Amino acid sequence: MKLATYKDGSRDGQLVVVSRDLSTAHYATGIASKLQQALDDWNFLAPQLQDLYTTLNQGKARHAFPFDPERCMAPLPRAYQWADGSAYLNHVELVRASRNTEVPSSFYTDPLMYQGGSDDLFGPCDPVVCANEAFGIDFEAEIAVITGDVPMQTPADDAIEAVRLIMLANDVSLRNLIPNELAKGFGFLQGKPATAFSPVAVTPDELGEAWKGGRVHLTMQCTWNGRKVGMCEAGPEMTFHFGQLIAHLCKTRHVRAGSIVGSGTVSNKSVQVKGKPQWPKGYSCIAEKRAIETIQDGQPSTEYMKYGDTIRIEMKGQNGESLFGAIEQEVVPLVG
Repeated sequence: MKLATYKDGSRDGQLVVVSRDLSTAHYATGIASKLQQALDDWNFLAPQLQDLYTTLNQGKARHAFPFDPERCMAPLPRAYQWADGSAYLNHVELVRASRNTEVPSSFYTDPLMYQGGSDDLFGPCDPVVCANEAFGIDFEAEIAVITGDVPMQTPADDAIEAVRLIMLANDVSLRNLIPNELAKGFGFLQGKPATAFSPVAVTPDELGEAWKGGRVHLTMQCTWNGRKVGMCEAGPEMTFHFGQLIAHLCKTRHVRAGSIVGSGTVSNKSVQVKGKPQWPKGYSCIAEKRAIETIQDGQPSTEYMKYGDTIRIEMKGQNGESLFGAIEQEVVPLVG
């Protein structure tokens, strides 16, 4: 099934069930008014939401209405935690190669992950608000999952069963703030503003065969200022699957229902064309494009995002229809 949260003036919005083709929706108020309620009592409430979803898809829901992504908040507007991994090691390899540094061997066995801000998550059409263009505004197209409860020390093969919902994310980065933060040895803070999520979050069964081995085997599509810049395959080159990422998170603590775990920037390896590396599937963040340019030309030439720039992030199913709806954002200055 597909779930979304509509804006209603409150912090947590109203839970709605959305049809498979994203054309219609129905308030889930009689079952659960907020997504967190459903996650807290998933085994009891999910079947009821599924029944409403079935009725909606059959065109029999009495109070259905046209679905409007612009009315959406993040599916989970406030989460107990947002833990973002970097599961596509090619992304790390590229950035390191552009700096002439090697990837530590431990990165291939122990996932990278940071704790992001989860108190203010953005909807798919909310603007990217930034106080200064000089911060180095970048988009990052990712996949994210929302979990149920996961006990401490749950192994990866079991942790994957805790995935309740899957969605897309734009994990915005302020690249020019990050180096000084990382140099302090305490991780990201100001360099990671609010993350935006797709209009709907979907249960794994909606992906069919594309959900396999804890990975989404579909294409991440990124369109920057109306130009398609990325068509990266999300499945084969994901070094750590979501079960491994969740297991990493719960190594020393319990993970509670309503936690969000991100994949990191979707990234694909280069291919050799006339003896030189090329990236025919593009990129899912500007930092990676700049790393590619540095490897090829000795220096980057692509600038980060400016006020007025737009980014669209979407993933389509094997039938060509949008699975999660699109993240469509404009970069705007902070006002007031």
